[in-house]
Order: sequence, then structure tokens, then C-alpha cells
Amino acid sequence: MLDSIKVGNFIMDKRRALGLTQQQLADKLNISYQAISKWENGTTYPNIEILKDLAIVLDVTVDEILSGNDKDVEGLSYSKAGVDITYTDIIKKEMSKHLETSDSRVLTGLGPFASLYDINFPEIKEPVLVLKSEEPGSKQKLAMEYGYTESICHDMINHLVNDIVVMGAKPLAVLDTIVCGNAEKDTIKSLVKGVSDACRENECSLVGGETSIQPLVVESGVYVLTSSIAGIVEKSKVIDGSTIEEGDVVLAIASNGLHTNGYSLVRLLMDKMPKIKLDKIDGLTFIEQIMKPHTSYYKAIKGLFDKNVIHGMAHITGGGIEGNLCRVIPEGLCAKIDLSKIRLLNIFKYIRNNGNISDDEMLRTFNCGVGFNIVVSQKYKKMVIKHVSQFYDCYEIGIIENGDKKILFDNRLSWV
Repeated sequence: MLDSIKVGNFIMDKRRALGLTQQQLADKLNISYQAISKWENGTTYPNIEILKDLAIVLDVTVDEILSGNDKDVEGLSYSKAGVDITYTDIIKKEMSKHLETSDSRVLTGLGPFASLYDINFPEIKEPVLVLKSEEPGSKQKLAMEYGYTESICHDMINHLVNDIVVMGAKPLAVLDTIVCGNAEKDTIKSLVKGVSDACRENECSLVGGETSIQPLVVESGVYVLTSSIAGIVEKSKVIDGSTIEEGDVVLAIASNGLHTNGYSLVRLLMDKMPKIKLDKIDGLTFIEQIMKPHTSYYKAIKGLFDKNVIHGMAHITGGGIEGNLCRVIPEGLCAKIDLSKIRLLNIFKYIRNNGNISDDEMLRTFNCGVGFNIVVSQKYKKMVIKHVSQFYDCYEIGIIENGDKKILFDNRLSWV
């Protein structure tokens, strides 16, 4: 338990030792001197928003303030290594509201050593778990630099969801990990909120995770994100491309931009041409265009799962169409893609022109406007296009033929 009198006396002693009046300390913290007076009288505690700044001004640790004692000056402590356990525990308690869910399958909240999730699905005879881990790559560096903290979480979760729904899976639960150099409450809170909100949008739950403060490993102000997802699918309804056959059609579902791939090349372009950051493309600045969150396709395709019309799906990420669609094309078959049919987004035209990038490099590095592929029979082509088009632009770009090469590009991208 916190001792308010002890905490108050500690703050007062440290303030006086620095030769500060209550008003001077209040000015440094941008609060009223009455707040300082209440702390020192033991009436109230400093709230979590001010604790870190107060510790810096008084040249102590948050642990020392909350305990009301100086730690051994000569001895080592976790606080002196850069981690205030008490402060981080308070942050973790604030995370609990973002773990609240109406999903009755989530059996635990914040606190237990691990998360419990009920996977009893009476309607699924042979349930198969679909598991995947993901991180948002170098896009997260730009997100921290330009203030897209919550947005980068949507990138990560949407990418994860797409990676499991290509197999016909329903997303269930997510575990996230945040590794950082120091415990900045507002940033960590934004990250957890971003992940939680993205999970809700994808009809799954954030059930727990890990926040790791590593001051001697990660630089101050740097955050490394990663998440893992679990989904579920009936074994007989797994979509893995095995039913793809000659004559099937390859459909494209539009992306909204770069999603989460190609950012190392984009950052190189930004380093060489700094002024492009504020250039306008379709009414948005270059930064706004490239920081659009990764599109999630789950809601657009989940209604097709029980119709047994999808033969294969591919999430188009690093490696482009060739590097991803090939994963579901059976041996002996070839997806012949008509590049002239791809509806290129203006942001890709801008990057290509300013970077003097070849078509081959563009196709390897970016999705070029195609975020997802669906392979269906000719019989169901129109129905699938009509269904998906309620959410995103969907159109035909190729056909399945016999052949030894799994992906064959025909014609050229139309940049005009």
C-alpha cells in the first residue's frame, strides 16, 4: 500500500533540497501549486500522467517517489538500470480496459501468467487452428517519426488477419508484444489501444501479450511491435489451392496503397528526395498516402466461405503477385496474369517515376494496387466479383492454364 504522508514528505524534502518553492516546482510541471501542496500534505498522490516528469525534475526514480524512500545510492537497482517496476505496473493496469471484450470465449483478463481461450466449437466437427506471427516491418519507424502510432497497429493486425483468412479461417484471438527502450505511458497506451481496436474491427479479441522495457537493448523512444494470431477453420473447408484447376479465373481485390511492404525502398527515395514528403497525390501528401493502414479483406470475403466457391487465395505482400500467388498454385498449373489489366494506383506511378524504378522491381517490391487474389471457377466469377465489390474494387486479371511455371506475366503494366 502507498503511504501518502511518506510520499508527500519525500517530495517536499527533494523539492527543498533543490531549492525550489512549491510554485517553482508547479511551473516546471505545468500544474498548479495547490496540487504540490496537496501532495506534500499527504492529501492526494501525483497521478500517473505526472509521475515520470516529477521524477525527472526531482532527480529520483518513480519507484522512489511511490515508496517515499531513497534507494541505496551505492547499490544497483532495476530503477537505476532504467526500469521503474512500480511505474510499469501502473501502465499495465491501465491497459486492462483495452483487453475488455464481450467474447465469452476469453476466460482471462490482465494478470494471469497466460491467456485462456475456449476453443469448443460444436458446429465444427474437425477444428483446425490457423496460427501466424507478424510485425509491421520498417513502416513502424516512419509511424513513430510521423505520429501514426495507432495506425501502425492496424497495419500489423490487418496484415495478420489477411494471412490466415487466405486459408478460410475465422480470426479468434491475438497476442501482442511491445518492446521499448523506456516506458512512455501515452505511447504504450496508444499502441495497446490501436491493437485492441484493430482486433475488434476484425471480429477477434486481444487476449493478452507482453510489454517489455529494455533500456540497455533498445534506444529510448524506439518501439518494436509484433503480434501473433490464432484462427479456426473446419478441416474439410481449408482453402489451400489444391482444388484449383485449368480454366479457373484469377481475380484481383484492390489495395489502398503500399500496405506494409516496400518501405525500405521508399525510405531510400525519401532520403534522396526529402521534398517529396509534402507532394500531393490524389489530394493527400506523400506521407499520408504511404501511411494509409493495410487493408483487411476479411469482411469482404468471409461471406463466401460457406458457399464453397473459392479454390485459392493469396495475400499480396513482399514479393508481389509472383512471390505470393505461386504459394497456392498446384504443380503442373500456371496462373497467367495479364499485367495490362492491373488497375495501378497513382502512388505507385509517383514512386516509379521519381525513383526511376523498373517494372520488374515494382512488381517484386510492391503490390502495385492488387492487395489480394482469389481463384474461382468461371461459373462463380461474376457472383464473387459482385459480392466483393460491395467492399472493394474487384476484377479479373488472369486465368489458370497448364504449365510448368506457376506464374506467367503477359503484356505490360499500363502506367499511363
